[in-house]
Amino acid sequence: MIKQAGTRAAHAEKELALYRFALENAYEGIVIADPQGIVLTASRAYASFLQIEMSDMIGKHVTEIIPNTRLHIVAETGKAEIADLQQIRGQWMIASRIPIWHNGELVAVVGKIMFQHIDRLFEMNSKYREIQSHLHYADAKSRDSSGAKYGLEHIVGVSEPIRKLKTMAAKVAKSDSTVLISGESGTGKELFAHAIHRESLRRFGPFVAVNCAAIPETLFESELFGYKEGSFTGAKRSGKKGKFSLAHRGTIFLDEVGELSLSQQVKLLRVLQEKEIEPVGGDRPEPIDVRVIAATNVDLGKLVREGKFRQDLYYRLHVVPLNIPPLRERRDDIPAILEALLLQLTKETGIAADGIDKDCERLLTGYGWPGNVREMRNVIERALYMMEGTRLSRSALPEELAAGSASGPAAFNRERAQADEFEARASTREWLHEDSAVQSPPASELSWKESMAEHEKSLLRGALARSAGDKQKAALLLGMSKSSFYQKCEQYDIRY
Repeated sequence: MIKQAGTRAAHAEKELALYRFALENAYEGIVIADPQGIVLTASRAYASFLQIEMSDMIGKHVTEIIPNTRLHIVAETGKAEIADLQQIRGQWMIASRIPIWHNGELVAVVGKIMFQHIDRLFEMNSKYREIQSHLHYADAKSRDSSGAKYGLEHIVGVSEPIRKLKTMAAKVAKSDSTVLISGESGTGKELFAHAIHRESLRRFGPFVAVNCAAIPETLFESELFGYKEGSFTGAKRSGKKGKFSLAHRGTIFLDEVGELSLSQQVKLLRVLQEKEIEPVGGDRPEPIDVRVIAATNVDLGKLVREGKFRQDLYYRLHVVPLNIPPLRERRDDIPAILEALLLQLTKETGIAADGIDKDCERLLTGYGWPGNVREMRNVIERALYMMEGTRLSRSALPEELAAGSASGPAAFNRERAQADEFEARASTREWLHEDSAVQSPPASELSWKESMAEHEKSLLRGALARSAGDKQKAALLLGMSKSSFYQKCEQYDIRY
């Protein structure tokens, strides 16, 4: 018995000496700390790189050795962090931090840094991402609804703001940084989101667009994160992938992110922080590799100050901001956009048009365009049907445009007055009785259910026409929430 115990002790001592030798001579820098973040030991390479004596490290808190370390944070969370980029003494390193457990108890944390040939590693990673993109090409060619449809070449404009935005979009596309695109309705936020994806290394991966305003609160988690089989009554037997899973290795575009409730914001924040989702009815998180682009037509900073938007989520989204100015602030772009829209719409409608006469172009350039490019598209499309001859002229324009220019201070005051009138009329519903766009269908040959559906469609179209395609204003006119309005438009396949 004594002899066996002595043999085991000798073997253990030999094994321990071997571990010490391996640690001291390790090629990479290795440090071991206790659960409180106090350094227990380290490799010679680690001490040599930091130019610190081993005796000066042992017994000190890890933050005294490397101020920006996360070793003590891993000790608190118990979650490993593998291959993170960390800057130490002005040099970029690859750092891994691993918790060590024994009998269910955290006993130590091991940190490892790789500091040799880091530039070579960056080069290899870039090549890997490029190869990975090409491997997805065959599958990506068959994508339609999940792929990005527009590139930077589809964003028309010659003004300085647009040129700068396109340059910035091309630069940020090369990274995985989160982008927040802001701008009024109709300025082309989704176009920029598509273009950034198309310019990125993820371009052969999926592009999934999500309208945050259209998702009811009760369906938020199942729509974005998916659900497992049998997770709730009515669930598909096979379960369902959420939008984040569908966007894996691609880009997810969160449009109208400012419409999220505070409870929805918390759920989204966790996904952005942890880079993982937990489907409804699931028992474990699932990692995701997704680039996030968000868009809003409201001032998120103001919502943060008002307590309506979480500050931590705002900072997560506001990494690279792109603010698209409205058309009235970049009138130099209007002639080029008019030309592009006319070319596109003549193809779509089959109506031939030789161009726009000078007087008509002057009016269109001077108009304030509260609905921006979306409103302009609707005006040009309607004008094509009203056109006499082969060129668009003043007579083909809507009354408010044909009456004269809407630019300058007077126009600003006029638009402000129109906005005030809009709010007042929305609250009283006067427009319902006088707007020719709202016509109830004849009751004959329609069931009660069909009659109600036709009446709802008529109200929705009338509100959209009255608000120049601005869905937020249209919802206000009808006294509906934005999500309800979007659901109704989707139900009746109403596009504007």
